[in-house]
Amino acid sequence: MLKFLLEKEFKQILRNKFLSKMIIILPLMTIVLFPYVTNQEVADVKVAVTDHDHSPTSGRLIQKIGASGYFQLSLAASTYEDALSETNQGNADLILEIPHGFERDFFREGSTHVMISANAVNGMRGGLGSQYLSSVIAGFAQELREETNAESYSTTAGVPAFSTQARYRFNPALDYKVFMVPGLIVVLLTLLGCAFTALNTVSEKETGTIEQINVSPVPKHLLILSKLIPNWIIGFIALAFGMAFGWIVHGIVPAGSIAGILLFAALYILAATGMGMVISNYSNTMQQAMFVMFFFLMLMMLTAGLFTPVESMPAWMQHLTAFNPLLYFAEVMRRIYLKGSSFTELLPQFFWLCGFAAALNAWAVASYRKNG
Repeated sequence: MLKFLLEKEFKQILRNKFLSKMIIILPLMTIVLFPYVTNQEVADVKVAVTDHDHSPTSGRLIQKIGASGYFQLSLAASTYEDALSETNQGNADLILEIPHGFERDFFREGSTHVMISANAVNGMRGGLGSQYLSSVIAGFAQELREETNAESYSTTAGVPAFSTQARYRFNPALDYKVFMVPGLIVVLLTLLGCAFTALNTVSEKETGTIEQINVSPVPKHLLILSKLIPNWIIGFIALAFGMAFGWIVHGIVPAGSIAGILLFAALYILAATGMGMVISNYSNTMQQAMFVMFFFLMLMMLTAGLFTPVESMPAWMQHLTAFNPLLYFAEVMRRIYLKGSSFTELLPQFFWLCGFAAALNAWAVASYRKNG
């Protein structure tokens, strides 16, 4: 009986041209384009400079900022009000104001000051941009101090100084795509596993073909299983496409075991398809299924730490994220991809995903209404 039910499901999927094309189009769009769209790196920050000092030192500082690679010197304003006007028009993200006596105060008193004004309409761009600019200015001040100290010491004595070297583990180039691609693979499997299952089942309700199954002596658990298995296989096909596109387009490969990814993906796809079946059981039309599905999917993606850290959320929200299966699979993918974590290190996520898969599929069987 299961063999004939599976044959029916695969024929139905292949006959649906839209859903069958989505198996390839969705991984392509998600893995190839989304990493560039969701990139939160701050670069090409436009800086308006108001230099009241016009000294060689202030000129060196401006040149260092322009050569840093993070900033674009958009304009040189004669007054702060002119720079602020350009910021209001969107022509500058930051304003750097260098006061009169900048060079004199530094070499006579050993310290001076500059003012940074940030356009905080985009809080992340303004905040990170001002931090980058402060870091460049601090580095320039250190250079001047070393030059000044070098003039005070003999050539054999050396300059009393120490250096700090930062080492970035797991993502040495600080490439945001390395962080995003594993998370987007999770989004891909969620969309296909949940949405594909829900829409495919509800479409049968609208066409009336599922009524023929309902009046047949097919057990509920066997009918649910016949719908989960094809979507489970489609999930693995999408996973293969997603990992392949991540490698071909972005050069990102997992540092850990691919077998571990397949094991956790099997559990997560089972949980996602079970969730899709639950949604379809409570929906009578495609519109109902889509509204319910996207409500939960948006909520799951926003609270899974895909775009913002869970630790930065309020404490009560952090407790609620414990009931989000997407959170655990995202942790697994990023830890295997970036850190090469082993199965024993991921045991808590394994047990959580087992629980979600069992609970959602049991709910799908219990909530399915079979008449006749």
